[in-house]
Amino acid sequence: MQRLRHPKGLYLLFLTEMWERFSYYGMRALLVLYLTLSLVEGGMGFTEEYATLLYGFFTGLVYFTPLIGGWLADHYIGQRKSIEAGSLLMIAGHLCLALSTTRLLLYTGLLLLILGNGFFKPNISVMVGRLYTDGDPRRDGAYTLFYMGINIGAFFAPLLTGYLAVKWGYRYGFLAAAAGLILGLLVYRMLARRWLGDIGRYPSAARPEQAEQPSAALSPEEKDRSWVIVILTLFAVVFFAGYEQAGSSLTLYTEKYIDRTIGAFEVPTAWYMSFNPLLIVVLAPLMSLLWTWLGGRRKDPPIPVKMGLGLVLLGVGFFIMLGAVAARGGDNPDTAVKASMGFVLGTYLLHTVGELCLSPIGLSMVSRLSPVKLASMMMGVWLASSFVANSLSGGLASYAAVHGAHDVFLWLGLASVLFGLLLIGLTKWLLKLSHGRL
Repeated sequence: MQRLRHPKGLYLLFLTEMWERFSYYGMRALLVLYLTLSLVEGGMGFTEEYATLLYGFFTGLVYFTPLIGGWLADHYIGQRKSIEAGSLLMIAGHLCLALSTTRLLLYTGLLLLILGNGFFKPNISVMVGRLYTDGDPRRDGAYTLFYMGINIGAFFAPLLTGYLAVKWGYRYGFLAAAAGLILGLLVYRMLARRWLGDIGRYPSAARPEQAEQPSAALSPEEKDRSWVIVILTLFAVVFFAGYEQAGSSLTLYTEKYIDRTIGAFEVPTAWYMSFNPLLIVVLAPLMSLLWTWLGGRRKDPPIPVKMGLGLVLLGVGFFIMLGAVAARGGDNPDTAVKASMGFVLGTYLLHTVGELCLSPIGLSMVSRLSPVKLASMMMGVWLASSFVANSLSGGLASYAAVHGAHDVFLWLGLASVLFGLLLIGLTKWLLKLSHGRL
């Protein structure tokens, strides 16, 4: 039983990530709705086409800057200081959104959030892996628990910010997002020295154990393992291009075409984005125990199989949304014709299980395979999959806003299933290329 326990540092990183994700998902749940709301109603008055493109561009860049932030942490700053710098930048970004009476303030706020996430996101994920030695069977389970922290924050955030936005205006929703980050930073500052020791204090390329050869070239084995990260990242692009429809095309479809009433109460659209993290909070501990238990008995499925299954489940989820389109008689523009909320909830259920098979497992994969001196940058490579994916996702959502959702749901479903089966078929080759690390 002692072997299954995790170090205290995991729970500190869990709490820090939880509050940062509270701020991000609280803002994310409001962003498209805020952008498309008329100026008279307190929004920015953008068209749906432009708002979804901006959303995709923003969420894409949020996952591109970790490449830069990871490199800076590896070579100059270290993970600890990067997390603090990223938190401060993102707090300033949320405050700009809360005060955004002009487009300049809006774009400034989004830029600060993009830069702050670049410093924060790759480095906290790398520090989780540093808590464990190579071959420790608790690692996949630790990343699944860490992922649960992400989704506790993501569950409560849309409920609170969505309520505040409806009750008093979007400004208060963005202020709540800033408050979450401030609380997370305070907890981190108080406990980091005691619970993390020296983890993250030094730049990865100049850690004490790397001091003799800080600039050594990568070995052939390290190059092979790095290529595995790149290959799996390409498959992750397909997953996240579909998954991120939750904040754009699925949100707009739910707003206009899904019956959101329960009795006399109409569920705010932003609240639907809490269903996915609620399921993760419920399911993540069970899956963490499952991976740890299987790993201890050497029966754990290889990482490419887990990730391939995640892609298949994502695709099946989009096929459920095709049922919603069919129930309304196709891409019918009449908003009085509604489909059951069961379609959306069923889609989120399958997407959630697929996410647990791919996203936290991908974080664990990067920590296993990365060369030590490039750990944060390689985590940035993994996160960059969401940069490409969100850029594609925004374009797809913009297409759906103009031409209807049917084709987008259909092609995303087919592509996800086919790429998932392909990845499962490549498992033996990837295991060989990883030199036993998968």
